[in-house]
Amino acid sequence: MKMNVIAGMTAGCVMLGATAPMAADVRFMMDWAWQGPQSFALLAQNSGCFEDNGVSMTLDRGFGSGRTPVELAAGTYQMGLGDINPTIKFRAENPESDLIAVAVLADASPLVAVVRSDSGIDEPKDFEGKSLAAPDFDAGRQLFPAFAAATGIDDSTIEWVSVKPELREPMLAQQQTAGITGFVTSAIPSLDALGMPEEELTVFRYKDYGVDLYSTSILTTKAFAEANPEAVKTVVACMIEGTKAMVSDADGAIAALKAHEPLTDVEGETGRLVMTIEEMIATDTAKADGLSAVDMERLQSTIVMVENAYGLENTLQAADLYDPSYLPAAEDRQF
Repeated sequence: MKMNVIAGMTAGCVMLGATAPMAADVRFMMDWAWQGPQSFALLAQNSGCFEDNGVSMTLDRGFGSGRTPVELAAGTYQMGLGDINPTIKFRAENPESDLIAVAVLADASPLVAVVRSDSGIDEPKDFEGKSLAAPDFDAGRQLFPAFAAATGIDDSTIEWVSVKPELREPMLAQQQTAGITGFVTSAIPSLDALGMPEEELTVFRYKDYGVDLYSTSILTTKAFAEANPEAVKTVVACMIEGTKAMVSDADGAIAALKAHEPLTDVEGETGRLVMTIEEMIATDTAKADGLSAVDMERLQSTIVMVENAYGLENTLQAADLYDPSYLPAAEDRQF
């Protein structure tokens, strides 16, 4: 059954049921490889939501949330998915950039640092002088300075080991590094698949240490959004509908993922998806107020936290980063 486009979109956007002329070609970069948490985009695409509303959509896998703003700024992609915090860092370091978030799909942050339970790292200060492995564009690595600032870690003592994404968890399992950073939804299931269940790990969730960050967001540039407002509204509406469908039917979402990626480990990805929903998306705030119910004061404090962590000037304003005008009506963002 096709999803309904959210009511409240402008008159130029037709409802599903009649095919609209193509309004825009959109190349969209995901935040990571095709796994359970990314299945909402496949649900949106499979529903016909994009095409029926005038958007020719290309969905490509991603390589970390830190990579998305770089690719959008370069014009390689028109829209993308990524943790909003590397985008804050990018904007603060590149004040001429017009990157914006047009929807925040994850109300809570999944960022973690993970070590073996026998590593001797029992509290954040124990990270000092240790090695951590992560891809350069990993959001957990890029935002580690915020975690360090919140917990008193001297992060100048950390030795970072740059690795390909697929080598991160194996390095920890093989004790080639003291720890790793990443998303809890990637690290825990991947390590479990390598024979390291969570009870053999110590997981430092950044959010448990006062790093209260928003996370997965739909990103674009102000120039593209202003030139293609109907296309951006359609993409946002369809992605929100896909997210709602994923939350309500995790098994159906994994079935869509399996059809797209035949080698999908159904059990493992189901667990990863359920963890994503519970830890990031279906928070108390989201359940009460719907998806992308952003508190601008909280977002501003997040921006300051990120800027301070990197020794950047406090110049970026929440209203310049997040533009909610492309969102569907509030009632259509409810689970």
